[in-house]
Amino acid sequence: MSFQSNNGIRYYQFQNLGDTLTQAVFTRVGGISPDPWAALNLGGTVGDNPERVRENRQLALTALGCDPISVYDVWQVHSVNVAIAEAPRAPETPHLQADVILTNRPGITLMMRFADCVPVLLHDPIHKVIGIAHAGWKGTVRGTVRIAVDAMQAHFGSTPGDLRAAIGPSIGPDHYEVGPEVVMQVRQAFRQNASRLLEERTGAIHFDLWAANRLVLEQAGVNQIEISGLCTACHIEDWYSHRAEHGRTGRFGAIIALNA
Repeated sequence: MSFQSNNGIRYYQFQNLGDTLTQAVFTRVGGISPDPWAALNLGGTVGDNPERVRENRQLALTALGCDPISVYDVWQVHSVNVAIAEAPRAPETPHLQADVILTNRPGITLMMRFADCVPVLLHDPIHKVIGIAHAGWKGTVRGTVRIAVDAMQAHFGSTPGDLRAAIGPSIGPDHYEVGPEVVMQVRQAFRQNASRLLEERTGAIHFDLWAANRLVLEQAGVNQIEISGLCTACHIEDWYSHRAEHGRTGRFGAIIALNA
């Protein structure tokens, strides 16, 4: 993954997804929102002015050469629900509740928003299919990215071994202390592998979301995986972090689109 910048918009791009698509994880740099959402806030449900959010969205998408009307996005609810995008979502159309979006249609920009949860981008270069997933701890233990891979197989004929996956900036294990409920669910979901994902540090248990989602992808048959290794809580100059900023923050966006 590497930093890029265009028209004051700063973003990261993955190396392994190939050059037949447009993809980025936007930092918080370059938008117009004031504190506590400064600056490129793309989240419309965190108290920021909707007009500023719309302008931020236009700035971000234009920097990547994407038409703002090409976006398909969803209402993220920490689920394993999958949305198949056949066309951009019209502004008057209600958001579906989902945490995976897939498409094989050029001209549709898939977008999700984050502030510690894990963005996962997927690309099948053989069948020309893309996907984006949102995996917080609930989505991780529920296997959201496995559901995404299964849906790519079922809907588009993808083979897991052909897929390329990219795990984006999110809260890292150093900052992700979790309580007994989360520990219990991680142990139930990952069983003998849970010890690889949970670590005790000074009396607290920390959960490694990056390693957990990598493991889920590998178990689903995906072996071409890039992990950014960028912690949102460590670098709030670049990223919004719900935990590090005590809930008063914005949301950064991730996009992926097939080139026409």
